[in-house]
Amino acid sequence: MESLHITEPDAEDDLYSGFNEYPSTFSTKDIEKDEILQQALRSSYGKRIGVFTSKATPGMRFGTGMSVREPMTGLQLQDSVTRPMTAVRGAGYTSQKTAAQMFDPLNQASKMHAHSLEKIDDRPEDKVRRLERKITELIDESCVFNWKGDHRSALDKAKDASSKERSLIRMQEQTGLSDSHNLDLTFSVLFNLANQYALNEMYTESLNTYNVITKNKMFPNAHRLKVNMGNIYVKLGQYQKAVKMYRMALDQVPNTHKDLRIKITHNIGILFVKMGQYGEACSNFERIMNEKPDFKAGLHAIICYFAMDDKEKMRLGFQMLLDVPLDIDDEDRYISTSDDVSSNLLLEVIRNDSLRSLEREIKRIAERSILTAAKLIAPVIEDNFTAGYNWCVEAIKNSLYAPLAGDLEINRAVTLLKQGELPQAVDTLRAFEKKDSKVASTAATNCSFIYFLVSDV
Repeated sequence: MESLHITEPDAEDDLYSGFNEYPSTFSTKDIEKDEILQQALRSSYGKRIGVFTSKATPGMRFGTGMSVREPMTGLQLQDSVTRPMTAVRGAGYTSQKTAAQMFDPLNQASKMHAHSLEKIDDRPEDKVRRLERKITELIDESCVFNWKGDHRSALDKAKDASSKERSLIRMQEQTGLSDSHNLDLTFSVLFNLANQYALNEMYTESLNTYNVITKNKMFPNAHRLKVNMGNIYVKLGQYQKAVKMYRMALDQVPNTHKDLRIKITHNIGILFVKMGQYGEACSNFERIMNEKPDFKAGLHAIICYFAMDDKEKMRLGFQMLLDVPLDIDDEDRYISTSDDVSSNLLLEVIRNDSLRSLEREIKRIAERSILTAAKLIAPVIEDNFTAGYNWCVEAIKNSLYAPLAGDLEINRAVTLLKQGELPQAVDTLRAFEKKDSKVASTAATNCSFIYFLVSDV
């Protein structure tokens, strides 16, 4: 078998020789001077897509199919339409969709846009609520200044609130929101303004503001403010107008509000006393004593009976005064009856708390009313001074306020001293020596002073 003999080709037979050989002086800068190469670049082949016609710079970015911005190559097609560097957009797809191209079958994008514009423009309802909040803040500030005693500043705040409330009404009328007006806010503004006028002694302005409230039938409880108007007329000395206002308010107060009716009736009775019409005053006080007995009303009724010199009614009125219940629990609950430390601490706390202070005040008013009435009628209800005091003392002893009898006897002894009846005064005071009474020490002190004055050491 013969072997194949491969001969090496000659240098002249190399098909690719000479193509990669450049002169030693050739450089890339000479490309611009090469006319053949520049002519090739200017041909249609050189204008195809993706070929750069300018030098690349370090800051140049190449566009991709995911880029939001346009490619920064600066290339343009022959029809001057910018084309991307990828074939994605050419196929009809793009990452930059306009509002018209977005998939939004419910048209929610436009609604959201309109809603955002509406917030920027601020709806009328929002303006109304904001103004209502400002008015409420001004009323609160006015009340705080009033509490601090700065009535002038309180009035300024009340006027500012009234001005803004009128602006609120005009705004609601212009925007068609009158049906949603807050009547309670209007009532608060006007009532606070009228009250601040009265505290600043601007009674005419206060009465005018109260008239605006009471004449508006939209305010259901405005009739009660006639009591405030009556109080202003009392300060002005116009008692007839004050009585008229009180009676108008009384006619509108339901019978279920018994305490309020009694207070108004008591004011009417006091005004009749000031006007000297004691018969009318007595009728009002008697009405109170029949509905809900009260110490002040009973005392005022006795004063009217005394002014009319009606002895029988003075006795009857004093008996009615003694029948008024004290409505105070037994004081023995404040006395310690055990050695328990916790119980004693609790008693020590409640012995001087606010409830105990209120009970003391009620008891003080009761004692003062009874003793004042007894001192007033004792000298005149009987033929002589002693008989009148004896009747009052016996009436007190037979009532719930028996301990007050000793105080009345001490007062009788002092009155006898003023009249110069020394032996009777001493006998009255010495009668306490055998009695276990709280006023026994007072009687002994007075008796000792009398003996000192007569030099009976």
